[in-house]
Amino acid sequence: MTIKDADIQKLSEDLYSWALRKVPEDTKRALANAREKESSETARRTLNMMLTSAQRAEDGDTFVCSDSGVPVYFVRIGTKADWNANIKSAIRAGFDHLVETIQPPLLKHVTNPMTNERSYAGRHMPIITYDLIEDADYIEIVCSPKALGSGRWAAMELFTFPTLETIETYILDVAIKAGAQHCPPVVMGVGIGGTFDFSTKMAKEQTLREIGSVNPDPQVAEMEKRLFEAVNALGYGPMGTGGDTTVLGVHVDFAAGHGFTPVAVAFNCWINRRTRARIYSDGHVERLE
Repeated sequence: MTIKDADIQKLSEDLYSWALRKVPEDTKRALANAREKESSETARRTLNMMLTSAQRAEDGDTFVCSDSGVPVYFVRIGTKADWNANIKSAIRAGFDHLVETIQPPLLKHVTNPMTNERSYAGRHMPIITYDLIEDADYIEIVCSPKALGSGRWAAMELFTFPTLETIETYILDVAIKAGAQHCPPVVMGVGIGGTFDFSTKMAKEQTLREIGSVNPDPQVAEMEKRLFEAVNALGYGPMGTGGDTTVLGVHVDFAAGHGFTPVAVAFNCWINRRTRARIYSDGHVERLE
């Protein structure tokens, strides 16, 4: 068999719908663990409300949040996958069909930045990035709809031969500026080095990492631990109600570059929308989250 347009279209539509209705399992575990450890009663109640909302959305097959975001997909193509599809067109068709059929209906969040007009479609929508997976016989698609709260507060800065202290101070400054406006507790993704565009790509990809995973590089793992403690020490707490839990995880990646060093920071809100699945060359679909 060969992976066709219809396979990509159906899966991209399903991934978006799943992302709106279910909080990932690792995120629910992290919220539950935070609730057990919180020193603030208000924060515990807020975390409990989040977990209750997540369960009700699953049980009732409804959306966790009314801001369904804009369609964002990451496509990773296995170099040994057998495929014959116009992937971008198929994903766009999947989103168009979703808009026509999904219940409850989506609100119009796709915005033309030149006119501020809102609709369901626009230039370069859906937003899709591509990558390759060596020796894999599948195409992996990740859907991470991006909403206003967490999308608004991403940031990037360029430094010249910065120290680790300079880098970490900047990341903490971004967290302070965001405050509680990104609907915490959040997942922070950080990309250090490479180029302007590559650092932001790394930062976004790090928000998709499983909560609780540790970077295999000991130096980066230590940085993640320091930043996790520092951001939570800010005390914003769940939805800004105060408390010990502003961030569920700080995930960092880095790339070699020139003397200039971009540092990019991205956030996912407490719902941490992400779904992931693979289409194999033999036609079967494996849902990973």
